[in-house]
Amino acid sequence: MGIYEQFGVTPIINASGAVTRLGGAPMPDEVLRAFNEAARVSVPLEQLQAAASQVIAAATATEAGLVSAGAASALTLGAAAILTGYDLGLMERLPHCDGFPNEFVVAREQRSGYDHAVRAAGARLVEVGFNEIVANAGVRRAEAWEYEAAFGPNTAGVLYVYSPTSSPPLEAVVEVAHQHQLPVLVDAAGELPPRSNLISIAATGADLVAFSGGKSIRGPQSTGILCGRQDLIGPAVAQLLDMDDHLELWNPPASLIDKTKLRGIPRHGIGRGFKVSKEEIIALLVALQLFTSGAYDEEVLKARARLGRIVERLNPSPVQCSIRDKGDGQSLPLLEIAVDEAAVGRGAMEICQRLRNGVPPIYVSHGSLQAGKLLINPLHLDDSNTETLAERVRQELEQG
Repeated sequence: MGIYEQFGVTPIINASGAVTRLGGAPMPDEVLRAFNEAARVSVPLEQLQAAASQVIAAATATEAGLVSAGAASALTLGAAAILTGYDLGLMERLPHCDGFPNEFVVAREQRSGYDHAVRAAGARLVEVGFNEIVANAGVRRAEAWEYEAAFGPNTAGVLYVYSPTSSPPLEAVVEVAHQHQLPVLVDAAGELPPRSNLISIAATGADLVAFSGGKSIRGPQSTGILCGRQDLIGPAVAQLLDMDDHLELWNPPASLIDKTKLRGIPRHGIGRGFKVSKEEIIALLVALQLFTSGAYDEEVLKARARLGRIVERLNPSPVQCSIRDKGDGQSLPLLEIAVDEAAVGRGAMEICQRLRNGVPPIYVSHGSLQAGKLLINPLHLDDSNTETLAERVRQELEQG
């Protein structure tokens, strides 16, 4: 009996990838060993975050960084740092921002439920632009001048949600923001790989960038990275750390927090609920080193071979299979299974549900169910569960 069964929970076959609701990515053995070793020793967390800052700065070519409790907390801490700087009084007031700038300008088409993380710091989002292509109303999307037109005395910064197709280009938004001395906070939670994004996104001049630590980096699922300007990382850390100390005794590394800018020690800040354990910090750093070294690349070919075996098993079934591969040598391929509902007798949604309810439960990616497609992400697959998955899917297709 496994550890989950001891508590009455049934493990699943995860064919959805590094999704939060299923526990993120599998941590490599090196990361697990680091986690266990770190758990046995005590260290001052401000010193550990300072060491983490150096590792993150080197990996991202930025001035500083911190390990956060996921990418969402990185966004909250980043927004908080932009709102307050090193001002102790403002830190104390968050998330209440009456009387000082608290607006973040964001493209209307980049809004989502995830931006609640920024609003949680007390920020108010001001929307600009339209995606007229999606609205079937024209050919234009949000444009850089619209950000600038929205800037005013209550503007604190800009929120930008990065993807390969985000519009306008991040460089253009950074340019107009910096012309008005406004910082840009970038949500790049799921934008790894490619590894180059660790450096190229911040290289646009963006002031703070948030990444997930529990997806492609394969650190603990509840970790993230915030990297960027040292004068903003410092206030972010100051609102994250436990501050129950005497000013005379508190001596944070100057590379992380500029104590000369503080008149005292902040009270527990808005980031208190986002504290990160020493074990998680160490594990994330080891995972980041593995990721940047290309240690995960060798798994791409193995993953493609496993998806190929699933295709072979489903070959007689009334489906059309295609393997989607970016071809960059870093991104895992995905298997798309288009279901012929008329021939099968049930649609992709029902098949997905039956797979979840079966034994063992199988969770395929549900992102394309409305289009009649099942998606298989091979991140958690091995030779054994690949065969189980293929057989279960074949059975569901033939039992219509």
